[in-house]
Amino acid sequence: MSEPMVKAEGVHKRFGRLEVLKGITLQVMPGEVMVLLGPSGSGKSTFLRCINHLEKINSGRLSVDGELVGYRQVGDELHELRESDIARKRAEIGMVFQHFNLFPHMTALENVTCAPMRVKRIPRDRANTSARELLARVGLPEKLGAYPAQLSGGQQQRVAIARALAMEPKLMLFDEPTSALDPELVDEVLQAMQQLAREGMTMIVVTHEMGFAREVADTVVFMDAGVVVESGEPASVLSRPRHERTRSFLSKVL
Repeated sequence: MSEPMVKAEGVHKRFGRLEVLKGITLQVMPGEVMVLLGPSGSGKSTFLRCINHLEKINSGRLSVDGELVGYRQVGDELHELRESDIARKRAEIGMVFQHFNLFPHMTALENVTCAPMRVKRIPRDRANTSARELLARVGLPEKLGAYPAQLSGGQQQRVAIARALAMEPKLMLFDEPTSALDPELVDEVLQAMQQLAREGMTMIVVTHEMGFAREVADTVVFMDAGVVVESGEPASVLSRPRHERTRSFLSKVL
């Protein structure tokens, strides 16, 4: 058996007095697609942000590819890494947000090449070649010179996916990547994500797209009020949920 790509053990996160994560324990194996479902405020997005240390956990342990996220262990104590070390680890984890956050003054090609050139010091020619391949991979080979304002929302999100892939991540996190899109643009983004899944990318996806969860996920996790209510194969969780809270949520979204 291979080691988990993501392993969370009793993860707690508080914002002041508000406890958002109340002991999350789960694991994601290499090549697995996990979909996180749950109502607004259930802690899904916060958990994603903890995985790449955009948010610091208050207690528990969280590791990616066998290494603690944001910390090193000395004896029984955890010590936070230096920001430069955290940034280096974060570069191994791709993240795609609701909003595309593309640089408006850069073309699609420039948006994709920016981080590899600046962070990984990849030469421009090599970065351009890789970016062209990635934009073709997400179905945008003809949009290399287009600026974000010249692209639809779905096209901008696909550029954002290519930008994340340009760092050659071992893990991809998607935080409701289609929720800001017009309905007719959703499918093109989901197709790009499905292709990533077929290629074996390890992915954690926060989404309300039940068709994607049913067809692409290996594991579906339902969260509510900062805890994992239930998890399992999509057919089990979506069609035969064990918990009343899951049934109530699904009755409103299916």
